[in-house]
Amino acid sequence: MRLNFFGAAQTVTGSQHYLEVNGHSLLLDCGLYQGRRKEAEKRNREFRFDPTKLDAVLLSHGHIDHSGNLPNLVKNGYEGPIHAQTATTHLSKLMLEDSGRIQEYDAEFINRRNAKRGRPLVEPLYTQEDASRAAGLFKSESYSDSFEPIPGVIAQFHEAGHILGSAAISLDIEEKGRKVRLWFSGDVGRPNMPLIRDPKMPTDADYLLMECTYGYKPHEPYGKAHEELMSVVNKTLKRGGKVIIPAFAVGRTQELVYALHRMMDERTVPQVPVYVDSPLAVNVTDVFRAHPECFDEEAREMIESDEHRAALGFDTLTYIRSVDESKALNGMDEPMIIISASGMLEAGRIRHHLVNNIDDERNTLLIVSWQAPHTLGRRMLEGHDQVKIFGETHDVKMRVERANGFSAHGGQTLLREYADAVKGSVKDIFLVHGEEKGAVGITEALNTDGFDKVHFPALGSSVEL
Repeated sequence: MRLNFFGAAQTVTGSQHYLEVNGHSLLLDCGLYQGRRKEAEKRNREFRFDPTKLDAVLLSHGHIDHSGNLPNLVKNGYEGPIHAQTATTHLSKLMLEDSGRIQEYDAEFINRRNAKRGRPLVEPLYTQEDASRAAGLFKSESYSDSFEPIPGVIAQFHEAGHILGSAAISLDIEEKGRKVRLWFSGDVGRPNMPLIRDPKMPTDADYLLMECTYGYKPHEPYGKAHEELMSVVNKTLKRGGKVIIPAFAVGRTQELVYALHRMMDERTVPQVPVYVDSPLAVNVTDVFRAHPECFDEEAREMIESDEHRAALGFDTLTYIRSVDESKALNGMDEPMIIISASGMLEAGRIRHHLVNNIDDERNTLLIVSWQAPHTLGRRMLEGHDQVKIFGETHDVKMRVERANGFSAHGGQTLLREYADAVKGSVKDIFLVHGEEKGAVGITEALNTDGFDKVHFPALGSSVEL
């Protein structure tokens, strides 16, 4: 049995781990790599295996860096099942449809420019039709129900506590009379976070494939994130400004809505208009409402006590779908809060809101999630005086703040606990979904904890289990 690291290896995005057992193969995740445009284009178009010979895909959750290259996999000949937890199935279908639309739009935009300059035209990475075909291959699985994706492998999904429907994946493998258990963490969520349940710790694993995004530091308590959000909102509104928050459509947007709901109920922030301006986030919120079984007890109690208001809704909140409604926000000068995708400012309506508010020092851009290198979000966070948006240079006069505590990834303390849960059984730990800083930090910590076989595999490398 061989495990190949074909994505999210010594980087965060593009999760792809390819397992070969008994002459068959399965893929853990099939995510989009996000980074420099040319490098991303090459990595995402080319697979390091033959999609026509792949037998099964197991998907940890619906975020695009884990699911976003599935339509391209199908475009290149994959016809097998895509196993996912039930809520992840529903979320992913929305995410992939939206991603297909973005791929087509980006290609059209580039081709209009290239046509004027006499340059070659480009093809989208995949289309909405490819995304629809991928959606038709999903096979829903419940948490902890066993299934056999390929001969000799029994799989289970376990609560990961990262976003709705997120899962760690255990694989009980038998080959030539030898039995091993591989546990893939997916993205490890944080305990005691709002909305969704806590992550389940791994059990009896011989090999642990673990993310290390924030392996270099423990997280601050979640209450600190609330305090930071409250402080930024109050200071900005007092100046008469707008709070612009780029947020992932899945997970972070709903978490922010939930937090603002509580703050306004408790009168710790003013009752100002709050707009969620992302058609995908609006649709995703509908999926959240359809899966209250994934909520934690506190969220369920709050929703049940607010029967006069819809789940993930409150009196001053407006969900925006149409382009005209979105454009209308540009003409409003009163204090407000706008939450919009994408979370790294690389696409979507958030870029238009940034253009319309970047030159007003009363306004604040509040970053609430990790920003990949070379993205517009990372440049804003680094404090650049000028940035390019839609090919035009803009002076940055608005304030840029950060609320670290909203991360949906476990920090170093949790990752140590995660590994410690299998200390008596684990032979090797493979760190993925992290940059060098995170890998070095958690490796040093795990070495201190008595783990001496901790690896940070390179892209394209493989190991015999």
